[in-house]
Amino acid sequence: MKYVVAIPMFAYLLIAYLIVSMGAEPSTLNDTVAEFGLFSGARFQLTTNGIFLILGTVALFIEMVKATNTGGTSVLDHILSTLIFIAFLVIFLTVKSTGSEAFFILTLMSLVDVTAGFTITIASARRDIGLDHHIAGE
Repeated sequence: MKYVVAIPMFAYLLIAYLIVSMGAEPSTLNDTVAEFGLFSGARFQLTTNGIFLILGTVALFIEMVKATNTGGTSVLDHILSTLIFIAFLVIFLTVKSTGSEAFFILTLMSLVDVTAGFTITIASARRDIGLDHHIAGE
């Protein structure tokens, strides 16, 4: 279980998107999964692409929480996140079934994961170092 959590969430999202987009007709990603009326009278439609965007938002949140960990696994997590972003970008540019705005937004979320992960880890490490000096009375 420890290794499943160590793999960035965007890896699972990328694999799931590829399975859905390559294993079915392209229209499957635009299929309506749920539809209901709002108090305003508007009809809300949730598509498969919309579900992937929701999952991407959740994955981004989880990765931000994981980035606050300054342990030894954080370096590996950053390396894996960077490789997954590169995979997203290459797949977006080269695989026809992923040439959609939803996949592009997921690619951008993966980029935010990489940059924010490094930024949060560095800021947390600086804070930890600062606290160590403060506690030691320096």
